[in-house]
Amino acid sequence: MSEMLILVMSGAAGFGLGVFFFAGLWWTIRRSFSARRPALLLLGSLLLRMGIVLGGFYLVSDGDWQRLLVCLLGFVIGRFILTRFAGPPLEQSPAAAREAGHAP
Repeated sequence: MSEMLILVMSGAAGFGLGVFFFAGLWWTIRRSFSARRPALLLLGSLLLRMGIVLGGFYLVSDGDWQRLLVCLLGFVIGRFILTRFAGPPLEQSPAAAREAGHAP
């Protein structure tokens, strides 16, 4: 395969890894409010997401720093696009805001 095609595929893989990582983070944060053990959920999710993403970076790079760099660029682009379209942050109820001691 040509080197340019490999770099494009590395960027696409990085984009997919970024979307996976930050979509998983978004899902975890939303679920943590109703979880019985939110700390365990957050820690387990972090370890799982980081393990998959780091393994993906390792496989995509195949020892080549250029592939790793393009994969990382795709990861960051995936983050920007996902955070743009994920929607607004969670709204806090006025009662919960009073309980927390600050404005909603």
